[in-house]
Order: sequence, then structure tokens, then C-alpha cells
Amino acid sequence: MNKQQLITELQSNGLKVGATHLENEAGQLPVSSTLDAVLLNPQDLSAAARKGGAGPSDHKAVTVDGTTVMVPIFTSTATQSPYQTEFDPVTKQTVLKRDGVNPIPISFPTQPQFYRLTTADGTPYWKIALLHSHDVLATTVLQTCMRYSDAATSCQFCAIGQSLEAGRTIARKTPAQLAEVAEAAVRLDGVKHLVMTTGTPNTSDRGAAYLTECARAVKAVVDLPIQAQCEPPDDFAWFQRMKAAGVDSLGMHLEAVDPQVRARVMPGKASVPLDYYFEAFAAAVDVFGWGQVSTYLLAGLGDDLPTLLEACDRLTQLGVYPFVVPFVPITGTPLAHQPAPSSELMMALYQQVSAMLQRAGLSSQEMKAGCAKCGACSALSTFETQD
Repeated sequence: MNKQQLITELQSNGLKVGATHLENEAGQLPVSSTLDAVLLNPQDLSAAARKGGAGPSDHKAVTVDGTTVMVPIFTSTATQSPYQTEFDPVTKQTVLKRDGVNPIPISFPTQPQFYRLTTADGTPYWKIALLHSHDVLATTVLQTCMRYSDAATSCQFCAIGQSLEAGRTIARKTPAQLAEVAEAAVRLDGVKHLVMTTGTPNTSDRGAAYLTECARAVKAVVDLPIQAQCEPPDDFAWFQRMKAAGVDSLGMHLEAVDPQVRARVMPGKASVPLDYYFEAFAAAVDVFGWGQVSTYLLAGLGDDLPTLLEACDRLTQLGVYPFVVPFVPITGTPLAHQPAPSSELMMALYQQVSAMLQRAGLSSQEMKAGCAKCGACSALSTFETQD
């Protein structure tokens, strides 16, 4: 099995973590009694796993053959996975096994140093921004969403409110806090880029105004590439304002594209027509440049393969990077028990989308910042370099 297939299978099936490897971080970090986190290698101060919240949730960062990927560990799918970890206390090495055989050495990114710091008002840095993968800083600047609290409008796969309810984050990260944490993450841990996403506020700019303010504050103290993520704003002039403030790339996430699937799994967001998204994509590419605009597509929500491929073809022809990611059924959400997509579906997607990317001259590595540049939540970037 090659690395592409292994990563694809891990992200579709998840990973069972042996009980002997689970250790609460209390005692390792003075603040971590509130972290819903585990160490897979107790001797290794590994970066915390994420349970709930925005971004890659119910995941753990795992490095396989030099590539760091986010792998589900807290999901119902993961409990049935043929993949599991074993830690050898003698060799101090963790291995990955499938059905108990064929061990493969793996490792985990270490706990970042900036997690140990707090702001002047006593807020732990890890409540403001988190390390994703091994060198990406990520934050949800507004941890509330106008759609989340109403079942008639909420995205059925979203867990943005879970980490807030559990006290693992704060509702609003101020520009000053974000700048402080970003500077420390670069200085102490060599973070390479910043992803700023947001819950959707009940404003016509859809969060673009606050993201602009936050980006300006970060860029005033540290030269860190930034991706901002929001729904399409009412006025596309926000794209130029965001860029002027220091946003280097933009993400506007479709998640699903079939109208019936959108209406079922994201009823509030589905009120924004696909045509409006594509108008926004074209306008954003004009501002940020070819390959500096991206969108998430969550395979497994209900879109079939032809529908996803048609959307990806349309996106790449506009200069938009379609970041195809396997849907992860997050605990506590309405779709918690919906099956993750098969690795066969994901392999077919990756192979065909990577060819589209090549034809369009799009590359994750050419992106200045963002989820597609990080690539850890998908195996797609590993297919870009295939012969």
C-alpha cells in the first residue's frame, strides 16, 4: 500500500488509539484540565487532539512517512477502524497497524510552546488559537454563528458551539489577542501560516469586516501569511479591503453542491445560491489571484461522484482550488452517525481532481496560506505530485 492510499484509508476509517496511549494532559500543562485532549505517546508531549469546535474536529495530527495529516479518532467510525496504534515503551516508538499486523512507524507533532502562555488578562493562548498539523496556526475569530442555534438553519455537520460550551475557547478573539498569539507562535514554534475562520454573524459582510480588522492587527506585528474564511459578503469590495489589510488568500466554503443535499444538510447556508458563490469566486480570484482562492467540498454529505467532479471542474476553470475533504461524522451533531465516505470514493475523487488541478495550473504549495496549503485534512495534495 502506498502513502496516498494509506492516508486516504486512515482519513476515511479513522484510527483506534490504544487505551495505554491515552493520557489526559493534566499535569503536563497547568491549563489543560479544561482541554479535551489526549497524548498518544505519553513521553512525547504530543499536540492535543481536537474534540468538537470549528475546523478539523475529533481529529489527531499524525505524521506518516514525512506527511502530517489529521486523522479522526473520536468518531463512531474510528471505533470500528481496522487501524490502531501501539506504543513500545522499550523502543519509545509508536507504530500503526492494520488488523494488528504490518507495523508502520508513525509520530505526532509535539505540543507547541505557545500553548503554555497566557495573555495579560489571563486567557490561555490555546483558547485563542490552536496548532493544526505541525506548522499552521488556526483560529475561529467569532465562535458563534447566526445559523447554529436553530435546527431549521444550522449546518447538520457543524460543531462550532461545542468547544465554546465546554470552555475550551472564547466567543470573540480580539485583534490584539490574535496578534499576540500569532507573534509567539511564529517566534517559539516556527508557525508558517495562519488560518482565520469565523462563524457567520448576522451582518451583511458575513464576517469579512471583522476578519479584515483581525488581519490588519496580526500583520502589524508579524509577517505571517494569512488565509481568511467566510461566506460570500454582500459587497465584493470587501475582497479588496481584506487584501489591503493583509489577507493573502481567501476561503469560501461550499461543503455541498447538489441543491437537495444543500437543503437537507445546511438549510440556512443553502439560502445563498450556488450562482452567488460562483460570482463571488470569480470576483475574489480577480483580487487575490489565480490559485489563491479555495473552497471546501465535503465528500460524503450526499453529493455523488459525478456531481462533485462537475463542481471541481467548474471551480478549477475559475482558478479556485477545490479542497476535497472526507466528511467526518462529529460526535454530538445531527450527522454523528452518518457513515464517512469510503476510501474508494475518495481515491477516485483525488485522482480525477488532481488531474483537473494540473490542467488549470493550480497547486496547494503555490497557495500562500490556508487549509489547502496545509493539506492535512485531505490526501489530495499527495496526488498532485503523482506521475
